[in-house]
Amino acid sequence: MSSVLLLPGDGIGPEIMAEAAKVLDRVDQLFGLDLQIDHGLVGGAAIDAHGTPLPDDTMAKAHAADAILLGAVGGPKWDAIEAGKRPENGLLGLRSGLQLFANLRPAILYPQLAAASSLKPEIVSGLDILIVRELTGGIYFGKPRGVHVNEAGDREGFNTYRYSEPEIRRIAAVAFEAARKRSGRLCSVDKANVLEVTRLWREIVTSMAADYPDVELSHMYVDNAAMQLVRAPKQFDVIVTGNMFGDILSDEAAMLTGSIGMLPSASLDANNKGMYEPCHGSAPDIAGRGVANPLATILSAALMLRYSLRSEAALKAADAIERAVGTVLDQGLRTADIAEVPGQSVSTARMGEAVVAALALDEQAAH
Repeated sequence: MSSVLLLPGDGIGPEIMAEAAKVLDRVDQLFGLDLQIDHGLVGGAAIDAHGTPLPDDTMAKAHAADAILLGAVGGPKWDAIEAGKRPENGLLGLRSGLQLFANLRPAILYPQLAAASSLKPEIVSGLDILIVRELTGGIYFGKPRGVHVNEAGDREGFNTYRYSEPEIRRIAAVAFEAARKRSGRLCSVDKANVLEVTRLWREIVTSMAADYPDVELSHMYVDNAAMQLVRAPKQFDVIVTGNMFGDILSDEAAMLTGSIGMLPSASLDANNKGMYEPCHGSAPDIAGRGVANPLATILSAALMLRYSLRSEAALKAADAIERAVGTVLDQGLRTADIAEVPGQSVSTARMGEAVVAALALDEQAAH
């Protein structure tokens, strides 16, 4: 038996999570996964119910679960709340409390969606990049931080960008191992010409390359990496970088695939326990309208089965989900974000139901 905690969160989170739950229920039946599903509140929904973005009950359930599937957190409703108690702090609290230091963000272009990318098809066709982002360190967590009044009497904001050698080594090891299983190419992204912390990053990553002679290591400054992702994205295989740079570059890479609504992510601890979530946000502007794309959340569930649950049946179920997504795209089904013709799109629920139906028809899944 495997325990899974579902955290729908805010905005479109409950809508997309409902479809992912249907898919999990279907593969549970098909493959005998024996999933034990629990639910919890996080983010703005938790603030509304309990006055905190990460209730103790949710944290306890997260620690007890084998894996967590998250929808999205945040929205303008909670913008006026003081910084330390906003919805996003629930997400950061989960990442730090569960020690989920390795964020894996694949940017894969489904061939059916080549025309949906903002770049020419010949630039992006066949795109398959994995961004490995350090998730629990860097400027998002560094201290001291805050806003104070300086000697001139002006308000001044400050954050601290810091990484220790063990933090760098453990995320680099994840990236080297990932590259070893793919095409054997790893690009480490930093700003070593300006920032001492990333100079240390480059030095340590370079020193580790000797342990991975089958991996070709390169380095790139973050501004150049941002440009190269648009100019010639297929030059990359695996990218490893820090928290802030990874946050930005993974969203840029997402748009190369046609829509951020297509991209899943995995956040793992040292033992492959993980929290899985779509790369997009809570999209409050379309919440409740039934038009959100649930495929990134459904694909995140597939990653969950592959990386955290990991049984033979779970691996087969992950493959089946990914095949089912390909099937519905072959059928021409599109939510609004990936529709080639405005107005010719299906609802969130219709897309989820189509994936479930494709699973039922998949002969490989049935056997």
